[in-house]
Amino acid sequence: MDSRALTSALLLAGVLSTAASNHFDTECYTANGEDYRGFQNQTSLHGGKPCLFWNETFQHPYNTVKYPNGEGGLGSHNFCRNPDGDVQPWCYIADHEDSIYWRYCEIPMCQMPGNLGCFRDSGDPPTLSGSSETSNKLTIQNCISFCRRQRYKLAGMESGYACFCGNEVDVHDQGESPSMECNHVCFGDHTQPCGGDGWIIIFDTRVGACGGNYTSPSDVIYSPDYPDRYSAGRVCYWTVQVPGAHAILFNFTFFDISDQTDMVELLDGYTNLVVARFDWRNPPRDLVNITGDFVILYFYSDRTNQAQGFALLYQALRSQDSGESGEDVTSTVGPALPGGVTERSNSTSKGHTSQILYVITSSPGKPEHNMPGQWAGPGGTRGHSTMWTIYALAALLVLTVVAMVAKLLLHVTVKPPNIPTVSGSDSCSQSTASSEPWIILYRPSTISLFKKKLKNHHGDLSPLVGN
Repeated sequence: MDSRALTSALLLAGVLSTAASNHFDTECYTANGEDYRGFQNQTSLHGGKPCLFWNETFQHPYNTVKYPNGEGGLGSHNFCRNPDGDVQPWCYIADHEDSIYWRYCEIPMCQMPGNLGCFRDSGDPPTLSGSSETSNKLTIQNCISFCRRQRYKLAGMESGYACFCGNEVDVHDQGESPSMECNHVCFGDHTQPCGGDGWIIIFDTRVGACGGNYTSPSDVIYSPDYPDRYSAGRVCYWTVQVPGAHAILFNFTFFDISDQTDMVELLDGYTNLVVARFDWRNPPRDLVNITGDFVILYFYSDRTNQAQGFALLYQALRSQDSGESGEDVTSTVGPALPGGVTERSNSTSKGHTSQILYVITSSPGKPEHNMPGQWAGPGGTRGHSTMWTIYALAALLVLTVVAMVAKLLLHVTVKPPNIPTVSGSDSCSQSTASSEPWIILYRPSTISLFKKKLKNHHGDLSPLVGN
């Protein structure tokens, strides 16, 4: 690459990074807000109690002395955090009421994409009118999977053990509530919120699906089975195809792949070439930019260990996005992404960060008629290796079956040939020798040949032929 091309690539990276700082900013991507790193320092924006500084709460279990390296987001501040994996962020307060020295924080911006909100459920009519079930092992993903199998678009949890399905919810009739009304823990996982008494928390059933097709300008893709740990033996593909986009930016808001063989790949949708590969040794450390409008996301897990997985936020950029901030682009499964806030740096579990930006140019002349998920390359000549391999194996199997059937038919229809005879005696006629089998008896000292006659009018004896 010459200096001019390198300079152009660096300029493009800088422009896209600036645009990404406006597009990629939401407060929470986990179900319980464990990843919240915002700046709210009181329990509620309206009339809430002020939070204590984490470096002054030495009398309580969570403080900067016990967690000096920023674990759980703690530090010399009084912002709401969730260091213990509770159902939502909280903080210590100075005013004790009934010996309670902490409170949950009501943070409007801390709502993961796919969480559609907390709604009142009067039961007549129900908020979600589809199938339902109850379980003392209920988790968010258990309910989502149940409703997804029933082909519903929405899944709702209530009172920690009840799951409801449906395709739409009437917000005006039911009424939306602050999330604190839906912070009853799930019976199957005490770190997840599963509604409340008379309150139902609703999720999009695409959350945690193993594969899917995405065409919206902005969306969030979660690892399979999220927010539960992903299962063993998962092989999943997602396609992201946004017509008219000149680049797609990808941001892993969190990444937890603990097994050495589990991995996540981003591929060019037209050539199937691997653009970036991430695993537990090589986690994503910053934004990934892929030039083009079609990208395939691939995930693989082996049959041993499982982990929390990942959340991947993507944003398609059109020509006007690189020159100015542009209008806000909303996600199909979550709230609108606010602009005007500085980019939040990604960090792994080990705290490593860097400024790596992938700038990949896809091949020109991309066909516009390809459907999302199609693996054919331009002109149908590239990207077909997998398909041709399947065709070859199928043809080989058909030929093998045809050969076996032909051999069976030949064996049934054709008369077997006569067994050749041994001509070793003058006393036996030629006609008799050609139609009667011979038996050769082996003895330690000699070999005797006996001719076995078929039962006929000459008798049943077998005369000696010779030694």
